[in-house]
Amino acid sequence: MIDLLVPVWLGVASVWAFLLFGFDKRLAQRRNGRRISESSLLLASALGGWPGGMLGMAIFRHKSAKPSFGLKFATAFFVWAAFVVGAQKLAGSL
Repeated sequence: MIDLLVPVWLGVASVWAFLLFGFDKRLAQRRNGRRISESSLLLASALGGWPGGMLGMAIFRHKSAKPSFGLKFATAFFVWAAFVVGAQKLAGSL
């Protein structure tokens, strides 16, 4: 079951993160509207959306020039990776 759940979750979360990065870039270009917080972008990435977030950073050229965000984004990836490893170990012990 977890073998199917992880890729589906990763796909849905990635699409969501990609859309968030794109929408935030659009809001940033307007310069006068509310923005999506960095913590929301990072949370979407940490919950499995890191591939979509990374793609969004590359395609939209958004947040890619901010080293501090890159470090936080890498941390979000490692949070996801640790979760997956832990879930696999838990599933293997059941």
